[in-house]
Amino acid sequence: MTKDLTSGHPLKIIFNFALPVFFGYLFQQFYNLVDTIIVGQFLGVDALAAVGSTGSLNFMIIGFCMGVCSGFAIPVAQRFGGADYGTMRQFVYNSWILVGILSLVLTFFTVLFCRSMLLGLKTPENVIDMAYSYFVIILAGIPVIFFYNILSGIIRSVGDSKTPLYFLILSAILNIFLDLLFIAVFKWGIPGAALATVISQGVSGILCFFYMKSKFEILRLRPEDKKASWRRMKNLLGIGVPMGLQYSITAIGSVILQWSVNMLGSVAVASMVAAQKISIFFSTPFDALGTTMATYGGQNVGAKKIGRLNSGLFCGCGIGFAYSICAFVVLYFFSSYLTMLFLNSGESPETVSVIIENVHFSLCANGSTYVLLTLVNCVRFMIQGMGFSRIAIFAGLAELVGRAFIAIVFVPIWGFKGACLASPLAWVLADSFLIPAYFACRKKLVTMFGKGE
Repeated sequence: MTKDLTSGHPLKIIFNFALPVFFGYLFQQFYNLVDTIIVGQFLGVDALAAVGSTGSLNFMIIGFCMGVCSGFAIPVAQRFGGADYGTMRQFVYNSWILVGILSLVLTFFTVLFCRSMLLGLKTPENVIDMAYSYFVIILAGIPVIFFYNILSGIIRSVGDSKTPLYFLILSAILNIFLDLLFIAVFKWGIPGAALATVISQGVSGILCFFYMKSKFEILRLRPEDKKASWRRMKNLLGIGVPMGLQYSITAIGSVILQWSVNMLGSVAVASMVAAQKISIFFSTPFDALGTTMATYGGQNVGAKKIGRLNSGLFCGCGIGFAYSICAFVVLYFFSSYLTMLFLNSGESPETVSVIIENVHFSLCANGSTYVLLTLVNCVRFMIQGMGFSRIAIFAGLAELVGRAFIAIVFVPIWGFKGACLASPLAWVLADSFLIPAYFACRKKLVTMFGKGE
């Protein structure tokens, strides 16, 4: 069930590990994509804009949850790589305690201030009530998001990247069924889409829990493992919180960008929603490579095989570069067909034409710079897996600066097309920091442990 990433050719083991992770992320994005398509087809452009207007806030808050859980899994991967299973189980137990506390606190405050956040983001008046009815349910489901992500992170940290995929496939199918049931049959509107997402992810979390409990002997907690340890918690928080903040800091730039786009009207918001949903769907391989790099880096540092880091990073980036070219070609030629998935046939031809044009420009601007995104994900997550998660926060700050600069300076001048330049600039700034930071971190590890293999 477990898989050792500290031996074998890096290209083969990275590809084999990343492929199931990729499909897992693909199906996870499928949740949101299906929500958006069904909302757009059954409820119209305003409803589509309402869901989309929560996107950046959703990324900021839910991204923090996912980042924290990914960070908590790194000490588990390091101890697994070093065959220190007793300490590994202690980290698992203490991560459960922290996840419980964080999920309750975050849920309480985000639900309480949900409408205030949407008002502060200048959500268009004609969609704010719908946006609130969707987003408040997503926020109430934060414990479910923590539950699934910590479980899947721990399972992947011991080398099993396939099982979370299988459970996500099942829950994605369930999500489609519930979307259609709640929206098309029960007529619950936007709240039905949010409820379908929360229920589906909860099912995948429950499946992960029972699988981990029954199949992973080395993860079964002994009495001596069940001790709350401030030292372990401090270690977990020292890695997890910076990774969560990295997502959130990056998302603040997206929030500022969303604020500027919201002021352009619901058509611009709907265009941004469709473009982001398609772009996120095509970006899943980069997320998969990032997760793989974190596990690869964690296990090899735990095994003190520092010499394998460079070759692993090179292979991961090579896979990402090859995919980047293919993705751009598809986006360039098929963006209009993909956009129509989100639009109701009853919309006016003028509205449809503007949205298609906007989405095409956005996807081409982003797709042409996917090579930069490859470096962002591979290098940043490798640094985090190596144990230097605080350093990666600065890459998030660089992305924030890039997106905020575009939002404040260019969106008022160029409108929607100006907003499309935000991610490419953010990736350039992040890479300019991450690449030299990686070599500095690796040099420090070589000084501490030697090169190893």
